Amino acid sequence: MSTLVLELRQGEMMLVNGAPIRFRTKSRIELTAHVRFLFGKQIMAPEEANTPARRIYYALQTAYVGSDQERTRGINAARALIGDFKTATTSSLAVEILDRALSLVESDDCYQALKLARRIIRHEDAVLCRAEVD
Repeated sequence: MSTLVLELRQGEMMLVNGAPIRFRTKSRIELTAHVRFLFGKQIMAPEEANTPARRIYYALQTAYVGSDQERTRGINAARALIGDFKTATTSSLAVEILDRALSLVESDDCYQALKLARRIIRHEDAVLCRAEVD
């Protein structure tokens, strides 16, 4: 098993298997087992899920790092939100990306689905003429 070493700044947040961790000092950690985690700008707070694309991201985040029960709810929410977004969009590229994200979720690769969801957020920001937040 390979290890992953992360350096986190003071005050930075990390989610490990759904548990939020805030670093009080600059820290270097080593993950030596398989774990579902997000850190820094990858983490979306619930109040930031204020657009359709951001709600998809938040549902996928929950599916990725939540407890088993939360993961099931996150996957179901992501399916519904992706369906709604696909119905509302005129972008064939957005539909293609969302189809791929949903396929990744179904194969339990939520981290890669989150990366695609970030692309949808950028697309949505461009369509809505919002400043990019990524």
